[in-house]
Amino acid sequence: MHILLTGGTGLIGRQLCRHWLSQGHRLTVWSRTPEKVAKICGAEVRGIARLEDLGQEPVDAIINLAGAPIADRPWTTKRKALLWSSRITLTETLLAWFETREQKPQVLISGSAVGWYGDGGERELTEESPPVIDDFASQLCIAWEETAQRAEALGIRVILIRTGLVLSAEGGFLSRLLLPFKLALGGPLGDGRQWMPWIHIKDQIAVIDFLLHQKDASGPYNACAPKPVRNREFASTLGAVLHRPAFMPMPALALKVCLGELSLLLLGGQKAVPARLLKAGFTFQFTDLRAALDDLSSRL
Repeated sequence: MHILLTGGTGLIGRQLCRHWLSQGHRLTVWSRTPEKVAKICGAEVRGIARLEDLGQEPVDAIINLAGAPIADRPWTTKRKALLWSSRITLTETLLAWFETREQKPQVLISGSAVGWYGDGGERELTEESPPVIDDFASQLCIAWEETAQRAEALGIRVILIRTGLVLSAEGGFLSRLLLPFKLALGGPLGDGRQWMPWIHIKDQIAVIDFLLHQKDASGPYNACAPKPVRNREFASTLGAVLHRPAFMPMPALALKVCLGELSLLLLGGQKAVPARLLKAGFTFQFTDLRAALDDLSSRL
């Protein structure tokens, strides 16, 4: 297959490139720095600065993962505008490009997040659960998905990946936790009762590859392990894996003062489960948090 990726140099994109290169697929990454793509993603991966650079060369599948990191800094007006444009505006650019194609891609796999549901509290959230639109992250994910779904009107099948917290030794949210935990300053956020849907990077890659090859797959899929944990359990498990105590809670008030609206993302949670993936026959390699963290521990 010829697969075009956006966000191909990111945490998930890099791993997808390695995986699909090993399977013999032809990969192109649309990037602001196309000259760096081969070094980051693999020597055989082509980087392009403009979609038009492909001409009418056939593309079988689009993997749309681009987007500025949502939890890296407080949500100022400027930051919100960047988060929005890097997802919604970029996806709109893809849609406009689709319309110019003589041969359109068969499938668009577009990124999203479990934040789509908003703060779900104690509700178990499947793909059929409605969102609680009470924060910016939820509004952002909803708009992102709605934009991607417009490709269906062009005859393109659309799959939406609602990703949980990705566990990886090569970056992502876990890398930001390592320093405080290694200094014995780690602990739960707020009261620690909020649910954390997580997924090992190996399963994240396997999920996307699985759905790419499911000819009847469409709509949203929760990409998270079947057993979400509460924040305090996550903190204590990470502390145990790192052989460090994890009893230094970050008070909710301090998070709200330091991070403003972004604190809602950290103090809220989703008890999300991958109902549609399990029904489709996908098998997770990591369903236990301790086993997942142990697998990564030698590289943390």
